[in-house]
Amino acid sequence: MAIPSDSVPALVPAVPAEPPSTEPPSTEPGVRAEPPSPGPPLNTRRLLLRPVRDTDLDAVTRLWTDPDVRRHLGGPVIDSVIRIRRGRIVAAPGFHAVVRAEDGVVLGLVTVEPGARGGETEVSYQFLPEHWGRGYAREAVGAVVAWTLEGTPSVVAVTQEGNQRSRRLLEAVGLEYAESFVEWDAHQVLYRRRA
Repeated sequence: MAIPSDSVPALVPAVPAEPPSTEPPSTEPGVRAEPPSPGPPLNTRRLLLRPVRDTDLDAVTRLWTDPDVRRHLGGPVIDSVIRIRRGRIVAAPGFHAVVRAEDGVVLGLVTVEPGARGGETEVSYQFLPEHWGRGYAREAVGAVVAWTLEGTPSVVAVTQEGNQRSRRLLEAVGLEYAESFVEWDAHQVLYRRRA
């Protein structure tokens, strides 16, 4: 499903872009060898997407423990796993803290994982419940999908079949239903968008 170009938020580097990488290409054309790092923070109309910082850890921990956020993600994460994740997520490639530009509040997290699904890049996201229904997730996910497609031929996202909000979001940013399957003892749906 193609969407009008004006319905996906523009992704604007907050600082001038870095010169192209001189690293050798990955073994598969169009697929990044490592998780992408956004380099400079990326702006949309209302949001800043940047690497996770130490000061974001309380908000990110809430994403992992909030029952509403985790309803379709297997439930709240246990304490021992949270401790490990907190030690690894700060400045980790592929993890984007979604920050409201006007006041610096962390709204959620968007993650990009190259090769996660059969060699395709997977985008996933979580937002705190008090920020649902305001279009922030659509703005952030749409921007990250568009940015990711600049360096890879396709992007996929997976959500539980019953998570209608997430399915609507994926369709709104141009991903199309591709397949259904069972994973983690739940019915899942995979969506895809090609460059």
